Amino acid sequence: MTGGATGLSRRGFLALGGLGLVLAGGGPVQAALPRLGFDELYGKVSVLGLTLSDKLKALTGQPVAMRGFMAPPLKAEAKFFVLSSTPLSICPFCSSDADWPEDIVVVYLSEKQTFVQYNAPIDVEGTLEVGSWTDPETGFVSLIRLTAARFSPA
Repeated sequence: MTGGATGLSRRGFLALGGLGLVLAGGGPVQAALPRLGFDELYGKVSVLGLTLSDKLKALTGQPVAMRGFMAPPLKAEAKFFVLSSTPLSICPFCSSDADWPEDIVVVYLSEKQTFVQYNAPIDVEGTLEVGSWTDPETGFVSLIRLTAARFSPA
């Protein structure tokens, strides 16, 4: 059987679909990014502290999607914010480290965006980085980050 006017056989079409290359509306179909939940950041808690989860380690260096809440930013023109699993009504940088939640991820934006209310859920996509890193501009130390990120309302 021939592919008719398109020159693509049914077998060829199915092969392209299996590779995620089927055109829809003129462009390639994007595969969904792996979703990472806050409950998947750490594998276990012991007397030695938190252990990074196997899933977190496996996704390091890859684009991922997360859902959470934007903590109030350090300053209005910042290109980064803290993503938390629950709404934080106060600036996490302004409280003591005893109040700092364990389930946070620092998000470095690829470009400036208008920040949203602390109690509005957002979806974030970015490249996952893991390991202690100190921001040279702010001195802020993070363990888990999303870089080249963007967000949208959930």
